Amino acid sequence: MSQPAQENKMGIMPENKLLLNMALPMIISMLIQACYNVVDSYFVSKLSQDALNAVSLAFPVQNLMIAVAVGTGVGINALLSRSLGQKDQERANRTAMNGMLLEVISGLVFTVLGLTLARTYYTIQTDIPGIVNYGTDYLTIVAGCSMGIFLSVTCERLVQATGRTVYAMVIQGVGSVINLVLDPILIFGLFGFPRLEVAGAAVATVAGQIIGGLVGLYLSLTHNPEVQMSVKGLQPSKEIIGNIYSVGLPSIIMQSIGSVMVFGMNQILIAFTSTATAVFGIYFKLQSFIFMPVFGLNNGMVPIVAYNYGARKPSRITKTVRLAIAYAVGIMLVGFALFQFFPDVFIGLFEAEGEDAGDLLAIGVPALRIISCHFLVAGISVVSMSVFQALGHGVLSLTVSVIRQLVVLLPVAFVLSKVGGLSVVWWAFPLAEIFAVSLCILFLLRVYRQEIAPMETISPSWEKS
Repeated sequence: MSQPAQENKMGIMPENKLLLNMALPMIISMLIQACYNVVDSYFVSKLSQDALNAVSLAFPVQNLMIAVAVGTGVGINALLSRSLGQKDQERANRTAMNGMLLEVISGLVFTVLGLTLARTYYTIQTDIPGIVNYGTDYLTIVAGCSMGIFLSVTCERLVQATGRTVYAMVIQGVGSVINLVLDPILIFGLFGFPRLEVAGAAVATVAGQIIGGLVGLYLSLTHNPEVQMSVKGLQPSKEIIGNIYSVGLPSIIMQSIGSVMVFGMNQILIAFTSTATAVFGIYFKLQSFIFMPVFGLNNGMVPIVAYNYGARKPSRITKTVRLAIAYAVGIMLVGFALFQFFPDVFIGLFEAEGEDAGDLLAIGVPALRIISCHFLVAGISVVSMSVFQALGHGVLSLTVSVIRQLVVLLPVAFVLSKVGGLSVVWWAFPLAEIFAVSLCILFLLRVYRQEIAPMETISPSWEKS
């Protein structure tokens, strides 16, 4: 019979120290990932603007894979942390194994899609041969070998749920470093390796994901004693899978909406010039340096909130959320300043050799300055949506995401493109963020009044006994 888990640091360590202890390793690993994202596109851009566009147009599919992997992981994380907070060891173990099963099935689905539909995906967007050929090579490899990303994300979430975020940093860090090292070698054919160009970037990506996933599996099995993984736990449980997806499915849909938004924006922008889609792709790579640390902060915050929700410790929840918002806003303010003062430097990194960067700078500099205005308030909405997920209210995060990206951002961008042209399309981002933050504040207040505040007068059952 499983022994109940002992109270760990998420229930007793001072909140600020705990949040930093949990989040800093994740922030470091996210920054490593952001560095990879930028370096990957940096090297590809040296081939040609068609190569850069090919990788940029693949983003919606890559984001969809990440959405399914991370969304399922969010559900696993929330249920696992809550089960540990409730001292239900058996449920925690079965959650881990059922979650692993779901991620493997998801990976197999994307493998089939990547091997069969990559060229079709590009031909419905453009008829430029260079983009189609580069893109087909890239997406076939990245999606066809997608199992690595599902394995690595699952293992990251398992160790995060028990507070071992240093291991999560190792898992992601190993994969990202391998990507960074292999990128130039395989793209340009260094040290005797064949010159694979864009396909080389894809091989470097999946190699890092697979090795990171294997490292994660080893750490989950040998260095995460609060979760005992066994073949027996692989038996599907309708109740556990339902609970995982009650939080995870809204998260999957929410992040998938990002793919729809990027696909739609690319269609709006490419009607002006393919350079505009290149700028949009560059923005997404650069903004990861700002948003990834906030996502790392959230990854450290979610298990704390979920654990203390299960343990019925409301004061720890509210203090953790306030601290997370304060740190997130600070990070985003730094990002805003960088995008305002150095946009030309950032855009200049992606100039292809032998090509005129004039158009890239002319479009990219004002675009970065305008889009980054939404950084001023985005930290509040990003943290709030993670709080909703940690407390089992993924539908609230989904509502905010749908309204922000599909109800406001895309329609406003389309209207602005017709009324004011390319130069004003970028204002759709700050306008959409204002709506998102307003909704998040309203939902956060409602959740606090209905679920957190009432816990002040209720003690957990094991404290009564």
